[in-house]
Amino acid sequence: MIWVDADACPVKAEAERVATRLGVKLMLVSNGGLRPSPNPLVEMIYVDQGPDVADMYIAERAGRGDVVITNDIPLAAKCVEAGARVLRPDGEALNPSNIGNVLATRDLMADLRSADPFRQGGGKPFSKADRARFSDALDRVARAAIKEAGNG
Repeated sequence: MIWVDADACPVKAEAERVATRLGVKLMLVSNGGLRPSPNPLVEMIYVDQGPDVADMYIAERAGRGDVVITNDIPLAAKCVEAGARVLRPDGEALNPSNIGNVLATRDLMADLRSADPFRQGGGKPFSKADRARFSDALDRVARAAIKEAGNG
């Protein structure tokens, strides 16, 4: 199963294409406002409004054999700990060997932003190359998760 932290996810369409190609269920978890997909493999899950409600929903359910797509590092850490494979929307895989460093960097950057009100900027724009990199990474990771789920 592929879980998507869907509220601000820029690669929902790419995730749906990969899930459809592989015949895998895609769970889009959000606080609402997303249009349902007619695809029978896509399930829309609407959770209550509030901070981290969608994250908690995913963290409580994702595990070994699942793929989670999120840019939320604390959610990624919980999912990695539960045995899920995690991808960021840019295609970066988060796993037991790198999640500690990514979490520490996130915390450091949050501290720097709070100490310097001028250090707020957003990231670079999301490109076609980012989408292609994500699609390739998701295809690879989802195939590995399917194999893992079949052997476990």
